[in-house]
Amino acid sequence: MKFAVRAVRSAALLATATLLLGACAEGEDSSGRPAAAEKETAQVRLDWAYYNPQSLVLKEKGWLDDALKAKGAKATWTQSLGSNKANENLRAEVVDFGSTAGTPALLARANGTPLKTVDVFSRPEWSSLVVAKGSKIDSVDDLKGRKIAATKGTDPYFFLLQALETKGLTAKDVTVVNLQHADGKTALERGQVDAWAGLDPYLSQSQIDNGSKLIYRNLDFNSYGFLNVSETFLAEHADLVQIVVDQYERARTWIEKHPEETQRILAAAAKIEPAVAKQQLAERTHFDISPVPGAAQRKVLERIAPLLVADNLVADEKDVDEALKTLYAPQFAEKASK
Repeated sequence: MKFAVRAVRSAALLATATLLLGACAEGEDSSGRPAAAEKETAQVRLDWAYYNPQSLVLKEKGWLDDALKAKGAKATWTQSLGSNKANENLRAEVVDFGSTAGTPALLARANGTPLKTVDVFSRPEWSSLVVAKGSKIDSVDDLKGRKIAATKGTDPYFFLLQALETKGLTAKDVTVVNLQHADGKTALERGQVDAWAGLDPYLSQSQIDNGSKLIYRNLDFNSYGFLNVSETFLAEHADLVQIVVDQYERARTWIEKHPEETQRILAAAAKIEPAVAKQQLAERTHFDISPVPGAAQRKVLERIAPLLVADNLVADEKDVDEALKTLYAPQFAEKASK
């Protein structure tokens, strides 16, 4: 009788062990958690934007997806409608990489967003001051007391501040209507504002499709296109950061050699006419630049930094100075460009 009981117990133990081994073989350990060999694919979360041609090329060509796949990782994409939205997404940890103009990147870091600039993707003239067809406004002088649409926290807004400063004016001398870029275009064309600090491709679209006219241009008042990464992701996944920057540099050199196809990609993504895409990319965006963030970009940011303080966008000038010292992580672009 005792022998029979022992036999039953042994059989039960053997059955339990067999079940546990089977569970582990199917991807779970003895506690029911996924086995190490079945870890989820690492996600590299990036933004894409009409003002960032490299992001559009990489999405279409799949080069980044292929490069990450070799490392057991996968790219996921979120659209950014402006630098302010890209910074919001970085702060909220919606993305690991966000593309902005240089000034918004500096402002975000000065205000505590833990980001680093790892790549310069273009030198654009993506912003100008524009008025509607038939407007009597011809110059910056004429803007005093007027309503001007601009997206605060983005390069066009900082372009506006610099343009006003050339005539001894400040944001207090005008009424800034804070609208996202596409909405600013609509407000201008409907006569709801007197002028607009515009951003391409909407700026070129308004000119070509609706006869809007530029009243002030200045390439030097446009800061460069920056690719930024969260410091947390950088600290944990430096190898993946390098892969992203490598592919951004691949896309930049490809764009230089294939301008017409790049225009087609932009036109399709933004649903704009080919002529609009051509004006943005062929006439107003420079890709023959070094991707390494350095002295050229710092020169622009140093000129703009006092405006951030004067406009009460940062708490203290020291915060801007510290952000300027710590914004760049150039080693990735240096390696990618060799």
